[in-house]
Amino acid sequence: MNTTNKNLKAICLFCGSSPGVDPAFKLAAAALGTTFAQNNIRLIYGGGHVGLMGVAADACLAAGGEVVGVIPKKLMEKEVGHTGLTQMHVVGTMHERKALMTELCDGFIALPGGYGTLDELFEALTWQQLAYHLLPVGIFNVSGFFDHLMRFLDHARDERLLRDAHRDSLIVDTELASLLARMRNFVPPNNEKWLDRAAKENIV
Repeated sequence: MNTTNKNLKAICLFCGSSPGVDPAFKLAAAALGTTFAQNNIRLIYGGGHVGLMGVAADACLAAGGEVVGVIPKKLMEKEVGHTGLTQMHVVGTMHERKALMTELCDGFIALPGGYGTLDELFEALTWQQLAYHLLPVGIFNVSGFFDHLMRFLDHARDERLLRDAHRDSLIVDTELASLLARMRNFVPPNNEKWLDRAAKENIV
């Protein structure tokens, strides 16, 4: 599994399998795909052809970029898999999907989405917190979609259920160029001391 890489040669995208209501979501997904292609960033994602996932993948491919999908066999059989990707990995389970996407990428970005997007986002953050990887995790906060989530995370921090360093490790930006620049300069939190102390206090 990757540990840390500031080159950002490949970024894993989490986003909705639906387009959502706000037209800005699709515009942002298309802009992200195009920007990845223009900057030689390989797009790693869940392999679907629908929703914001499909928009981002199609835009990246149209601009000459590389797109790698990772999709469980069950979803591929239901014909939601994209058939025009640079490469498609068909795996057995959702757990395998997330593990492989992590191995293939140098960082993560979330666009608007639902349960699946949040599941993937928080697993990436949890694995970073536990030092299973030291990769940057970012949110492209289109039209303030994630504002309420950020307030919840602030609340969790204020209630001392989330450490300051781990709250601050999530990179949030409303501009893609700025988000990518901040991800390239990401310095992972020092988790070793926290994990050692947590183990001694029996809180892990």
